[in-house]
Amino acid sequence: MPVTIYDIAEGADVSIATVSRAFNGHPRVSETTRERVFAVARALGYEPHASAQSLARQNTQLISAVVPIMTSAFFMEVLRGIQDRLDESHYDLVVYASRTLDSIGGQLSRAVQRGRADGMLLISTPITDARVRQILAARQPVVLVDAYHDDIDSVTVDNRRGGAVATRHLLARGHERIGLLLPVEGSGPSDQRRAGYEDALREAGIEVDEDLILHAMWDHVHHGYTRYAGYQGMRELMGRFEGRDDGPTAVFAAADVLAYGALRAGREAGYRAPRDIDVIGFDDIEPSAYAGLSTVRQPMYEMGKMATELLMRRLGNPASPAQHTVFAPDLVVRESSGGSAEKLV
Repeated sequence: MPVTIYDIAEGADVSIATVSRAFNGHPRVSETTRERVFAVARALGYEPHASAQSLARQNTQLISAVVPIMTSAFFMEVLRGIQDRLDESHYDLVVYASRTLDSIGGQLSRAVQRGRADGMLLISTPITDARVRQILAARQPVVLVDAYHDDIDSVTVDNRRGGAVATRHLLARGHERIGLLLPVEGSGPSDQRRAGYEDALREAGIEVDEDLILHAMWDHVHHGYTRYAGYQGMRELMGRFEGRDDGPTAVFAAADVLAYGALRAGREAGYRAPRDIDVIGFDDIEPSAYAGLSTVRQPMYEMGKMATELLMRRLGNPASPAQHTVFAPDLVVRESSGGSAEKLV
């Protein structure tokens, strides 16, 4: 007769429910009991379902990625890098996508549940104290992408340096009245880009003018990272200086999607870039080349690939110190700030 879980329960001196929970990686089963159940199962020659065996070994062969705003070109490029690195391994990818940053907590809670994945990549998610406790309590290897915490592996770009690079480019073009379009307040990368903008102005001996800085408050669902927010933000920025001669002659948008909206609002008001106003963004997502948008490039694909590499190392050496990789951003000059047109093939 074939061996059943009733035989294992009797041999391990536990209930049938405990045997079932042990095979399915349930957190209510202690490690001592789990090992006893599997020792009896091996001795009796019992072969559980493959997925249950995997969970029992605490090895699912899965990596989870928690991603806000799945439709964003930035996140798609990061995910492409993640998937390409995983293709070189025996791991598969499971994506937990949220519609907004505000609702990402539920997806994070799902991803850190015991047995769901061997490791996790947490992308562009604000790292609060509560989330750090949640991550550490799960005892699951985690790498942060586009976010930072001292005690957790991370991959970021030097956003402050990038903000300074964009602003210095506009200063070198002769601009002193440089507008700054930001997403809604509280975005870590955006705050750092603003700091770089202010650094460059002060280096040039120019006082920071708060009237030239505007947060895009028209799209809280996506935290202001949309064309619409950039469009409305540019309209308000121009409106602040209507009838005056001290308005911005250039605009730095803290994300390419904001810059797209700013360019449209400028065109509707009769301004052309760079004839009347220079515009530069941040990211260098694929449409920016076709839009002729100058921008600061962050290596999104490489960030995803490096984060996955760090996670593979962490899985192999869970006790090693936290590692932090910071990429340097690059300036890409196109037509919107006086560059020549690129030949796109």
